[in-house]
Amino acid sequence: MKKTTLATALGLSLFFGSVSVAQAQALTPIKISYQPSLYWALPFHIATEKGWWKDVGLAPEFSTFPAGVPQIAASAAGSWDVGGTGSVPAVLGHVRFGIKTIGVTNDESAANGLVGSAKAAAEFSKDPAGALRGKTITLTQNSTADFAVQACLKKYGLKKSDVVMKNMGQAEIISALSSNNSDLAGMWAPNTYTVEEKAGAKMLCSGKDSGAVVPGALIARGDYAKQNPENVAKFLAVYLRAWSWMSVNRPEAIRMMKDFYAKGGVSISEAAMNKEFETRPTFTLAQQLKNMQRTGGSANSPMDGWFTELSGFMRETGAVQQVPNVADFVTDEYLKLVQADPKLRELANSTK
Repeated sequence: MKKTTLATALGLSLFFGSVSVAQAQALTPIKISYQPSLYWALPFHIATEKGWWKDVGLAPEFSTFPAGVPQIAASAAGSWDVGGTGSVPAVLGHVRFGIKTIGVTNDESAANGLVGSAKAAAEFSKDPAGALRGKTITLTQNSTADFAVQACLKKYGLKKSDVVMKNMGQAEIISALSSNNSDLAGMWAPNTYTVEEKAGAKMLCSGKDSGAVVPGALIARGDYAKQNPENVAKFLAVYLRAWSWMSVNRPEAIRMMKDFYAKGGVSISEAAMNKEFETRPTFTLAQQLKNMQRTGGSANSPMDGWFTELSGFMRETGAVQQVPNVADFVTDEYLKLVQADPKLRELANSTK
């Protein structure tokens, strides 16, 4: 009996071992790119921690970039398939590499803008235009912060030529503000919270203040999306599920956010993390589809308007030669696949 039991146990062990191997092999690799320690990237972390990728048969392979421009450039080598980025890099990605914008990560209009030191903030409160004219603004060029800053300049009757813009990475900008080597900067959250809490800086004017809508973009390489539409739809379903879950589980999401930000070297207060949730609207599957709905066959959806304005800004900066037709790269095709599939639709809307 002991020999039989041992043989049976061994057989079962081998059987279940082979099943687990087969299940692992059944998962389809998908390469996901993003920028670390950002609010809109948190869903990738949560989905991974919760094990949701395997629910749709995907095995994510992540790559991270310090900003959108190098992230977009990496697509030329096929180093990633899908991901999230800023809307300005998304436009640039279409023009240069045929990248598709397949959804919105969040509305980050309030999270991008012009930040000033305590000294600059005092001057700005008295005379905004005077406090900016002729001054140097450090920022990351061709970014959403760049877009927001230039919208703020227009709000106060200024042109780009009225200031001096100095290109810097966000980490360099944080250092410059903290060491009093810069008074004005274009930044995005959570970097804005870091300089507010550790250097006494203040947000002087956000994209929202200037009336500029700054959407974050969910993106896919054009050739990958064409060849693997089902995988793109699965990717979207998992991403949207994370937002749905976060909407009703904020305390746990904040704890996970703290760990996620720390891995990227970002440390901000819990109050700042709550501010991320409170000031950066996200969108359900239904809301995504509504934002992208076109009528009469024209590129006239709310999202079309946002990206047309962004493209106009990029033409002014010289990043693109002409404003691209948004219908050529902003597409709801893959969100519609999620909506049409009962399982994916349920996952996208799940709060569990």
